Amino acid sequence: MVRMRRLRANSNIRSLVRETVITKDDLVYPVFIKEGQNIKEPVSSMPGIYQYSIDRFDEELDRIISAGIKAILIFGIPKHKDAVGSEAYNDNGVAQNAVRAIKQKNSDIIVIADVCLCEYTSHGHCGLVCGSEVLNDETLELLGKMSVSLAKAGADIIAPSDMMDGHVEHIRNVLDYSGFKNTLIMAYSAKFASAYYSPFRDAAQSAPSFGDRKTYQMDPANGREAVRECENDIREGADIIMVKPALAYLDVIKDVSYMTNYPIAAYNVSGEYSMVKAAALNGWIDEKRVVMENITAIKRSGAGIIITYHALDVAHWLEEEA
Repeated sequence: MVRMRRLRANSNIRSLVRETVITKDDLVYPVFIKEGQNIKEPVSSMPGIYQYSIDRFDEELDRIISAGIKAILIFGIPKHKDAVGSEAYNDNGVAQNAVRAIKQKNSDIIVIADVCLCEYTSHGHCGLVCGSEVLNDETLELLGKMSVSLAKAGADIIAPSDMMDGHVEHIRNVLDYSGFKNTLIMAYSAKFASAYYSPFRDAAQSAPSFGDRKTYQMDPANGREAVRECENDIREGADIIMVKPALAYLDVIKDVSYMTNYPIAAYNVSGEYSMVKAAALNGWIDEKRVVMENITAIKRSGAGIIITYHALDVAHWLEEEA
């Protein structure tokens, strides 16, 4: 008889043979910075998550640093929005000023800057719009300007999330030409047109005013296409590739991990977070156990970088178990 239970006999043996281990180094914490003064506004659909103005963000940054989280992903929320998303590439825009302020306080923390026009456009789409069409090639120039502006502000990693064709190659070229050859690109390579993003659109105030994003974000039914997207972004110069969302696409993460040795990120998105929080607040689940099981599944599937709103909780739970 093969006695597999010998490997599960007690906690020390289980730890000895454990295949997948979560550490704080795996975690990236997303944050929302809103233009204005003295702002700390709760996101109603994401319990525990807030929009902060730059002058109030110190309290959140202190919590992040104290928890031992080494990387954050920044989303800016401007006061002014227009058809061309001009605040996205304003050198004194909300995201750029936030990057500078964070780096001034703690130069060691890794700042990942989201690059997309949706938070900055009056129509809420991720690119320039003509009629009902989202324009691909015309959008690339603006994404390049936004990337250079954020790199100048001190961002360590540029993360284009717009899903325009050719965006990684264009951004890589303009970063290199502008003297930022060492700035990394984390590409949202396989970003699906998912229903799990709804709470994020509350947090980032980025819902499209018409139509949807299905002409540029991926069809949830397509796995092989996701692998092609990742392969293409690697060819264009991405340093890190991403699958988003995470939990409903663990098969895609696994397929991508078989395809490449490049670093893989997975985004445990707002809807995945909010469902767990809602169930926990109702007493239906053990929040810690469910979150740790989810995070372990994401890493086991092949992602070495996990972007999650649970990051601070996970970091504290790891300390308790140390």
